[in-house]
Amino acid sequence: MPSTRRSLLTAFLTLPLIDSARTRAFAQAAPELPLTPACDDGDDPTLEREAGPFFKPNSPLKRDLYPDSPHGERITVAGVILDTRCWPLSGSLVEIWQADEKGDYDSVGFRLRGHQFSDTQGRWWFNTIVPALYPGRTRHFHFKVQRPGGRVITTQLYFPGEARNAGDRLFDEALLLNIKQTGDGKFGRFDFVT
Repeated sequence: MPSTRRSLLTAFLTLPLIDSARTRAFAQAAPELPLTPACDDGDDPTLEREAGPFFKPNSPLKRDLYPDSPHGERITVAGVILDTRCWPLSGSLVEIWQADEKGDYDSVGFRLRGHQFSDTQGRWWFNTIVPALYPGRTRHFHFKVQRPGGRVITTQLYFPGEARNAGDRLFDEALLLNIKQTGDGKFGRFDFVT
């Protein structure tokens, strides 16, 4: 039976933490989706990128964005928030905003925009769509991540194998999602280090 986004998310959410602290084995929730990028003690935080002109404050608390754009290609984006020692961080803010299936951002409301807080094991996830390309940019998601009491990291996550990656001035391989095609869409994994 082929994998589905739901089965990969379920595996991601049910794998126990080793020692209740270190996430090296935990971060391998689905064997096809290794920790991205690998977290080693003393790691630098996730690379920052500009927010761009489409950020809006006060996004709603929601993780299911797919109903905002039901004609787009489904993707579940998930990961763990880690500190620089690779310890999971619960209660961290994770905010996403993105283009729709036509390459447009909602500048009036909050379509394809939302936030959540990582769970007790540092995990976060959004059910959404693959954003379309638009002039001058490669395919990407925008994120803001803030650990409790920490500063906000603003970044962008990219899709592997995109022809426009090489020509996008903001693209960096360290910000590539690890993507698996499933029977009902894509499943992308990225762990933020803050």
